[in-house]
Amino acid sequence: MDSPTVLLERLTVRRGATLALDGVDAVLPAAAVTALVGPNGSGKSTLLDVLAGALPATSGQVVGLRPLTVAYVPQHSALTPDLPITVAETVAMGRWRERGLLGRLRAEDRAVVDRCVELMDLRDLLAAPLTRLSGGQRQRALVAQGLAVRADVLLVDEPTAGVDDATRLALLDALATEAARGAVVVHATHDELAVSRADHLLALRAGRVHGQRDAPTAGR
Repeated sequence: MDSPTVLLERLTVRRGATLALDGVDAVLPAAAVTALVGPNGSGKSTLLDVLAGALPATSGQVVGLRPLTVAYVPQHSALTPDLPITVAETVAMGRWRERGLLGRLRAEDRAVVDRCVELMDLRDLLAAPLTRLSGGQRQRALVAQGLAVRADVLLVDEPTAGVDDATRLALLDALATEAARGAVVVHATHDELAVSRADHLLALRAGRVHGQRDAPTAGR
């Protein structure tokens, strides 16, 4: 993959009367995991929404993001409670960008899906309804879907929140694998282990950049 670095230049976003992001300048490097940190209300989710294309910037710009492909993985708690879909269908949805809603998966698509199922240890849960899973299992299924996209940019909101230790490590390993593939990987987190495993840190406070640097203790 030849994914360029994504740059944020004076990025400003208003949500109604609230200034959610205020002149953010930052670098989101390719082939690296960026941990997006800061207190609640600092602008982390707003930034993910902008990068995902779900929210327009009020001013400023994101350079290098288009025409890259982007996959966004929300927190498992954001799911509709009665969504009638199995784990297998959830992961396969990651290939819809390539094949379309009604397109049949090809052999290469099925191979990608199988690889993501194995990475997230979902083989025994494929027939289970997504809404009947534990929070950690559901998060693994959603991340597997995001991995299946094989996007240039992977965005994940709080991937390790409320999951068990085994799931936590599997999720962090998966993010590192995507970065090794060349993707720009950005995840919002309050998890100290997730921060320590990142290659790059971007800290926000009150919608502004509080600091950014490569993570000297990062390791996989």
